Amino acid sequence: MQNRYAPLAHGNAEPFSGAEWQARSDLAACYRLIHYFGMSDTIFTHISARVPDQEDAFLVNAFGLMYEEITASNLVRVNVSGEILADTTGLGINPAGFVIHGAIHAARHDVHCVLHTHTPAGIAVSAQEDGLLPISLHAAAFQGRIAYHDFEGVAVNVDEQERLVADLGHHRAMILNNHGLLTAGRTTGEALRMMLTLERACQAQVWALGSGIGEDRDWPAMLRLAERIAPDFLS
Repeated sequence: MQNRYAPLAHGNAEPFSGAEWQARSDLAACYRLIHYFGMSDTIFTHISARVPDQEDAFLVNAFGLMYEEITASNLVRVNVSGEILADTTGLGINPAGFVIHGAIHAARHDVHCVLHTHTPAGIAVSAQEDGLLPISLHAAAFQGRIAYHDFEGVAVNVDEQERLVADLGHHRAMILNNHGLLTAGRTTGEALRMMLTLERACQAQVWALGSGIGEDRDWPAMLRLAERIAPDFLS
């Protein structure tokens, strides 16, 4: 049986409709911006966008290209069953990308773009028992509006799709526990904007907790130092 993740023959290009080219252009820009903001993970993680004029088809990065190498024309068109429809690179796609992105595009027709990251801050918060804490303005934007999905290993099991979609529900942002972050936007711009906000919230949380918030173990030692160097401060 043919591997459904296998690419078409190298160079098998076709003309794109105006609607698809616009989606490709926006998605390629998003890849470059995520790279610019330091949120890529070499050739891993994905950003996908629905093809506006093709039912159940979406665009995703070829497996083997860095985010800084993504262009409008080298994005791969694939359907929600994992079958490659157009691939000018001959590289195919990462099955893990299909499992996550294909599931959401198949179930959430209100979603145009799905953005998934593996940033240090995002992974750190995803590993914390309490998840995203309401300790910053950025985090406040997601209170009551973020989903969580339990870690099931590398996302190559198609059976996980049903649980992932159920956990996402109607939300547009999700923390994949011990894994990373995900946003699902009605446009590519919305998915990017939400991810930048969520990433900043995670950064703030990691830095705040790392500073020892709520625990002043060093304060007694500092008071003893003050008494030694400036004993008259109590006068």
